[in-house]
Amino acid sequence: MKFSALSSVALAGLLLAASLPSALLADTAGPRVLPKGQRPDDSRLGEMITLHDYHPLRPVETAEQWKVRSQEIRRRILVGSGLWPMPEKTPLNTVIHSRKDMGDYTVENVFFESLPGHFVCGNLYRPAGPSLKIGLNKDGKRPAALCPHGHWQDARFYDLGEAQRKQLIAIGGERFESAARNHYQARCVQLARMGIVVFQYDMLASADSYQFPEHRQGPRDHMNNPELGNWGFVSPQATNYLQTNFGLQTWNSVRALDFVTALEEVDGSRVLVTGASGGATQTMMISAIDDRVGAAFPAVMVSTAMQGGCTCENTHYLRVGQGNIDIAAAVAPRPQEITAADDWTIDLEEKGDPQLRSVYELIGAGKNYKAHFDVHFKHNYNHVSRTHMYDFVNRHFKLGLTAPVLERDFEVLLKEDLTVYNDEHPSPTGDQVGEPHERAVCRWWTEDATRQIAPLVAAIDAAALQKAHEVLGGAVAVMIDRELPSASEVNFGLEGKEARTGYLELTGLIGNDTHGEEIPATFLHPGEWNGRTVIWLSGDGKAGLYDPSGKPRADVMKLVNAGNSVVGIDLFKQGEFLNEGEIITENPRVAYPGEKASSDTEWRQSSVYLYGYNHSMFARRVHDVLTATTFVRNHETWKVKDLAVVGLGDMGPIASAARAIAGDAIDRLFVETEGFRFADLNSQWDQHFVPGAAKYGDVAGFLSLSAPRATWVADSDATLQSALNTTWKAAGDAGSLKFSKGDGTAIDAVVAELLK
Repeated sequence: MKFSALSSVALAGLLLAASLPSALLADTAGPRVLPKGQRPDDSRLGEMITLHDYHPLRPVETAEQWKVRSQEIRRRILVGSGLWPMPEKTPLNTVIHSRKDMGDYTVENVFFESLPGHFVCGNLYRPAGPSLKIGLNKDGKRPAALCPHGHWQDARFYDLGEAQRKQLIAIGGERFESAARNHYQARCVQLARMGIVVFQYDMLASADSYQFPEHRQGPRDHMNNPELGNWGFVSPQATNYLQTNFGLQTWNSVRALDFVTALEEVDGSRVLVTGASGGATQTMMISAIDDRVGAAFPAVMVSTAMQGGCTCENTHYLRVGQGNIDIAAAVAPRPQEITAADDWTIDLEEKGDPQLRSVYELIGAGKNYKAHFDVHFKHNYNHVSRTHMYDFVNRHFKLGLTAPVLERDFEVLLKEDLTVYNDEHPSPTGDQVGEPHERAVCRWWTEDATRQIAPLVAAIDAAALQKAHEVLGGAVAVMIDRELPSASEVNFGLEGKEARTGYLELTGLIGNDTHGEEIPATFLHPGEWNGRTVIWLSGDGKAGLYDPSGKPRADVMKLVNAGNSVVGIDLFKQGEFLNEGEIITENPRVAYPGEKASSDTEWRQSSVYLYGYNHSMFARRVHDVLTATTFVRNHETWKVKDLAVVGLGDMGPIASAARAIAGDAIDRLFVETEGFRFADLNSQWDQHFVPGAAKYGDVAGFLSLSAPRATWVADSDATLQSALNTTWKAAGDAGSLKFSKGDGTAIDAVVAELLK
């Protein structure tokens, strides 16, 4: 940033300085800060971040800092997955059948309900014969392994062609034709032979999991339906409740952990999760969020490069300010090893591995981490990679086997052997599959979230208030992703000064050095200041302080004449952020290098690719309010006694979100909503769209986090008023909350309140 630090700019100096050139008038009302045609020097005006960009670890300096950072990573995964708070764990209703005795291991077919009516399908491999003696602890229990799979077609039923099998064996990727035919089975068989109980389960729309007919889900307009819970994935409604196939698959992994750890013979302290490619993505996620995972082995996925190309590997907020290296590091200090190949992980040895190793060493767990760089092989989970994994498990689970642990040949089971559905156990039909089932899943998920969140928005006692700040506050921290900046992060550059009758008009740029941001601002400062300042947020930006003639609005001048300083700012993509004639109504969609819109690529238009890597426009505007709040609050000479933030119309929710984060830094909040609700937005690209906002109480959810601070709301919704009244009463200061009718007369009422 090009401006002096905030602490070095004294207001008295500004008032007495030699006259500066008058601010340039814009096409809109009020003065410009920058010359016409020039936009702020703001980092956010650059390209949007995509999954193909460089995603390094965000480093920390101490073990204590990493403890905090790892919790933030976990929370971000959980919020983005729609699992914050965790949904109700309904009965699994597990069915295990068709046991096949393979000599030193058995294979059974399994399905259970991760939520009512939605089945997770897979195969359970258990040690038998000679394998029964391996891996037992003193209580006679044995380790377990979860095996989520990647994007090999119908992985449990996978059967590689003969020519490709021979090629794999010829290049040293496999030792046996059986393993070359199906490396998924090879992994499960060998782990079972090592005394481990193994559960391999399907991803959505793979093998037996055909209740969801699509795996890579793109936009389907006919699945949009504002009726509560009657929608499908990749709709604005589902995004408003953070419902994605990534989230459902992650929930399936949580319930798979529930299933396997409940087995009588399993030692819950020794649970491995391992998968390759998309299966490694699930390995990373479930290992990061669930401490029941004792060891993780994600293969050919962890890197600073491509982060996962499928919608099943992306969700909202997941990689904002973090990437796969950060997520893998969140497993620390638990044991973890990873592999690289001739794919997007090829540079892991130089980019990613040193940083991951540094985290483990920082917290004193360096021996628990290792990476393998078999980059002469293409994308794989071949025998070489699997052998690394077997030795890893043998060592950390103390199995006592002689290293290296090598596979033996086995009998490949076919689809008819492995499918969970047969005459005795018929497959789902009718409303249990396809779009009706998808809608049912979304409905259950919505009802579960509403049941948990509604009592937090209308908190009835101290315990509920504490829970609200944990759940709602935690979600808002992820959705907005910015704390109130410190004074040292913020600066101001004066660009224009005009003495007006009874007040001084100052224009300049408020800068945030940490994030490379700057905000055009106008200050109407009275000749006799009473110590009170008002940040006035309008849909027109700082031009909202003025009438069409270019003079300050009469209601604003009432405040200035009464001794209040009034600040107007251009939030991101308002006012001087726009090119001449530009109108912003939507968040920009992410463009993918080298990709053209077609039926093959349109699924990439899922909003997870925008909001999974970039802040929403709403969040960026909240960031600007927080920066302005710090500037006003912390000036050395400009000693503010009372700071009020006014949010008019669609700026009301932005002001509410800023107050939820800024807390006591904002003394009074004045919000006009004009009936705005996030749940009513029918486009995921709307400039006000915030994934998850409806789930976490909508506008009332943001407002509830202001209790018991002074808050005035213009909104006629009796339900909103009742909920907030309940929360303020529980917080011990019901009188600090006031309501006005949301009938378009809010500005006069706001000014009247501010003048009291």
